[in-house]
Amino acid sequence: MELRPVSAPLLIWILALLLPAVLLLSMTLGTVDISVAEALEATANALLGNAVPEQIYTILFDIRLSRILLAIFIGAMLASTGAVMQGLFRNPLADPSLIGVSGGASVGASVMIVMAAGLIETGLLVGLSLVAMGAFAGGLAATLLVYRLATSGIGTSVTTMLLVGIAIGALAGALNSLLGYFSDNDMLRQISLWQMGNLSGANWTKVAIMALVAGSLLVLFPRDSEALNALLLGESEARHLGIDVQRVKRRLIMLTALGVSVSVALAGMVGFVGLIIPHLVRLVIGPDHRWLIPSSALAGAILLLVADSLARVLVIPAELPTGILTALLGAPFFIALLLQQRRKV
Repeated sequence: MELRPVSAPLLIWILALLLPAVLLLSMTLGTVDISVAEALEATANALLGNAVPEQIYTILFDIRLSRILLAIFIGAMLASTGAVMQGLFRNPLADPSLIGVSGGASVGASVMIVMAAGLIETGLLVGLSLVAMGAFAGGLAATLLVYRLATSGIGTSVTTMLLVGIAIGALAGALNSLLGYFSDNDMLRQISLWQMGNLSGANWTKVAIMALVAGSLLVLFPRDSEALNALLLGESEARHLGIDVQRVKRRLIMLTALGVSVSVALAGMVGFVGLIIPHLVRLVIGPDHRWLIPSSALAGAILLLVADSLARVLVIPAELPTGILTALLGAPFFIALLLQQRRKV
């Protein structure tokens, strides 16, 4: 298996054409069989204002489409933040969890599941559960702590941030285990399922929030492409090229924390997308972030959409957690690539 280099514009065109095809196929998959022709006809009728059978309309547009769009936005956001983190850390094996945001978010969600179970069951917040709010708060708090500990009078140390992020991740694991120890069976199941990552709770409120966050990041990240390219040479070299390294690091870290915290809050712990996609895209088109970030976003959207589609149909009538599928799909392929790269050295 070998990835052949292609031009960056060609890859973007291929991914941009592939995404709608995967979206259409995903709309046909589920416990109720709907053919591609029926999906196309229903979509055309809905766009033209014509009548659509109520059952098909409910399945396609009220249930499946919101989940599909949530998968697309989360996949794009995770992959683009992964590309940014790998450029910032100058490490192709870095991902957003290195700065502690995923660990903090998991603790925040677990705390809400255990401590506020009664409030969660009453559904005080429409569209966003208290678990989601707790996850967002935990992820943001962990990132602020990591950034504060890694920042001194001479700037922010990426190495220190990496080490502190690993420590925060270990602490989060211990706190999750402690919370699990004091949980009853129902709480423990909720914690476990949430940490596996799942898009089954998708609704249009979540789609709107994720679309706003992902769209904002995909506009802001490319503005720092030149700075990220300069950082690949080293921080000293980037400063000599006129890059305000400290400001770039602070902005990208905070934007990444925001994006990952929101995605974890809305869908749980969906791993591996931010690690494997930027690495694979870099092998195909090179490290230029002007092309790497948008290409990674498109590829991440496709990967998560494929994984979620398979999660809906592999064990019908039940559903597999999406995070399990992303790991099962990505890990073997990623290991094979690493072994191939090792043989080339």
